Amino acid sequence: MPHAAEGAWTNRERAWMRRALRLAARGWGRTAPNPMVGAVIVRDGVVVGVGHHAHFGEPHAEAMALDQAGDRARGADVYCTLEPCNGHGKQPPCSEALIAAGVRRVVAAIPDPNPAKAGGAAALRAAGIAVEFGLESAEAAEQNAPFLHWAGGATRPWVTLKLAVSLDGAIAGADRARGWLTGESARREVHRLRASADAIAVGIGTAIADDPALTVRGVRKPRVAPLRVVFDRSARLPADSQLARTARRLPTLIVTRDPSSDAARALATRGVEAVEAGDLPSALHALHARGVRHLLVEGGATLTGALFGANLVDRLVIFQAPVLLGAGALHAFSAVPSADTGALARWRVVERTPFEDDLMTILAPPGR
Repeated sequence: MPHAAEGAWTNRERAWMRRALRLAARGWGRTAPNPMVGAVIVRDGVVVGVGHHAHFGEPHAEAMALDQAGDRARGADVYCTLEPCNGHGKQPPCSEALIAAGVRRVVAAIPDPNPAKAGGAAALRAAGIAVEFGLESAEAAEQNAPFLHWAGGATRPWVTLKLAVSLDGAIAGADRARGWLTGESARREVHRLRASADAIAVGIGTAIADDPALTVRGVRKPRVAPLRVVFDRSARLPADSQLARTARRLPTLIVTRDPSSDAARALATRGVEAVEAGDLPSALHALHARGVRHLLVEGGATLTGALFGANLVDRLVIFQAPVLLGAGALHAFSAVPSADTGALARWRVVERTPFEDDLMTILAPPGR
């Protein structure tokens, strides 16, 4: 089939890349610290091979697709969600495999910013293979946003803030009683979001009021259980909380001002690690140093306000339930500085998805 100029994609090409993106999503929670990647190989308008990176350490998407295509890959076009890697790791470079297979053209949604693996496009072009970028790039970038944030040189984790609110924007009623606002379908989606994160965090107020487990339940388990984090300046996490009682089995960490305090040392005997940080930015730097690239924060009003005040929210995920909590309820954004509350009007909607009676909205701040 004739090839469109770069950026002038046909509907069939868009469909093939969207298929590659759906394939990539199958690696959700299983590929980190690698990105999710999908690939579709097309020859003479017919799909001859598909693949995705299913699990960290296992073959990459292009290799899986080439294996399925076999000899039919020669002279074919390859649609992949990320620039083929060009570095040796647990798997050989995909650029070398594509060159050896004799493909004629590679269309990648986005470049790979990871300096250890970048350069695939240059290697392919040097071998006479046409390379184009940009097809379905926005969706591909969103799919791997935490990875791209890290690979681009960030010194803190990508922060996703999740809130469950009523129609009037509250997270708890006037009596501050805690309970489920959303239904089972929405809560299952929250667990799926947890499976994509390196760590799940709450503030000490939420830890005390809700006694959460912060585990992934009811969905496919991630390759590595997320680290459980409590922002806890004075080490007030109760020793009999679910988090402390299970800390020897599931990694649990408090971010506190004084890790040598008696309270912090008492928690350490239960297996709870303490990390010193005086404010949220330094706390996030400390978590990044521990390998946390994607932090899911299930915030209460105080932590939500602190994150917005420090401009540390990369994605806001709101689950809105069809209930009203009325006068005196605790508003989700009650502690957000007024200037930041006004700026929320400029955030763009990334996705809106209904979950039975509840609505999930994902928002992104300007420029991210």
